[in-house]
Amino acid sequence: MTDRTMTDRARRIALLGAPIDMGASQRGTLMGPAALRTAGLATLLENLDFDVVEYGDLSVAEIEDLADRPPAKANHYREIQRWTRVLSRRGYEIAKTGAIPIFLGGDHTLSMGSVNAMARLWQERGRELFVLWLDAHADYNTPETTITANMHGMSAAFLCGEPGLDGLLGEDPRASIAPDRLDLFGTRSIDKLEKDLMRARRIRAADMRQIDEFGVAVLIRRVIERVKASNGVLHVSFDVDFLDPCVAPGVGTTVPGGATYREAHLIMELLHDSGLVGSVDIVELNPFLDERGRTARTAVELIGSLFGQQITDRPTPSNAIAPGE
Repeated sequence: MTDRTMTDRARRIALLGAPIDMGASQRGTLMGPAALRTAGLATLLENLDFDVVEYGDLSVAEIEDLADRPPAKANHYREIQRWTRVLSRRGYEIAKTGAIPIFLGGDHTLSMGSVNAMARLWQERGRELFVLWLDAHADYNTPETTITANMHGMSAAFLCGEPGLDGLLGEDPRASIAPDRLDLFGTRSIDKLEKDLMRARRIRAADMRQIDEFGVAVLIRRVIERVKASNGVLHVSFDVDFLDPCVAPGVGTTVPGGATYREAHLIMELLHDSGLVGSVDIVELNPFLDERGRTARTAVELIGSLFGQQITDRPTPSNAIAPGE
């Protein structure tokens, strides 16, 4: 892909809602897309000089069920299967237009479709997709390891090709990523069997102790350098429970000790400076549990930083002045 093509692509953003909430135990994330729009996501991006295309919310009302046998421990499998198929197909179609897709959720099962779509696109274009999983939870369970059987806890494992949900996409293409292309960041809640599987797969996980010891800048730059070294593209899967509950109370699975407001903005600014982000998920926002839209507004502000919003025009790799100029 030429520099000119990347520049053109970087100025177009597509918003696609996926009001899905049966993947989690706490219902209400189906209102997430509407809350993000009400908080001004499209307006903010337009003010940053992006051409924003609104694709509305997906529906699975007309999608027929498949005939495969659901796993024993996968709650609401059939409904989530419909969503995954629709998201993968529609996300792939939208990404082919050249826009940067932002998938508005909805619970984290959304990523089973969105990441599959983006991995498929970039595999066809000869580039590898990397995934940055900003989340309190690892989401690396399978039907064999899960305690709850809630499928939002299986989404990262599915995108890495783990067995157990092999019929989820039916006859549609499954474009998995290698486990070493996944970076978990901000992790602070992992089940025992899930941890064993992650260790076997050598999944990278920057937990909160590492963040406290080294700081988010050092750790995010390591992710960026790995993606750059492979000429890869980065998908950012942003679960709002990555943030500390005092910053983002509007989630159904709060875990104390998350990222601060300032840490989160720094992460997003560094990712923007890298120029590597090709797609984004915003998931697990539950307006029913929020405080007057506080979490939705915070999420929108962070997406603003991811796409270039700054208080001052400080130098970045794209606008820095070379020494002596």
